[in-house]
This record gives sequence, C-alpha cells and structure tokens, in this order.
Amino acid sequence: MRDPERLETFYTQLKKVHQEKFPDWRFGQFMSNFLGWLAQKRDIFFPEEDEMLVYLKQFARGLKKPNVAKAMEKVVFK
Repeated sequence: MRDPERLETFYTQLKKVHQEKFPDWRFGQFMSNFLGWLAQKRDIFFPEEDEMLVYLKQFARGLKKPNVAKAMEKVVFK
C-alpha cells in the first residue's frame, strides 16, 4: 500500500499551483485543462503523485514537451 501521507504534500502543492497560477479557474476547469493537456503526453492513470506534480508545474509554466525524467531528478519531498 502507498503511504497515505504522500497525499498531504500532493494536495498542498496542487492548491498552491491553483491559487498562484490559475486563481480565476474553477476546480473542474483547472483539472479538465490540466488533465487534457497531460493526456496528450501520456496516460493520466499511471503517474504517481510526485510525477504528477512535475507535470502540473510544467503545465503551469506552459511547457509543451515536458522532460519528466530530468525534472524528477530535482524533486525533493519532505
């Protein structure tokens, strides 16, 4: 079983991106736009939360071709 504590970090970061980058978007709009963008790059069912955060931050920066492997090297979670 995955560590349930991972969700606290994930939701905190998700909230931060939503508030800072897309404050005018409703939650459904935010998720629909993000997941639609991600679905063009990979199957949205499989990324773990840490990888999903990498994609989310790339989406927020407007990158078109994410290099997740490189970005994952820099990810540090507390």
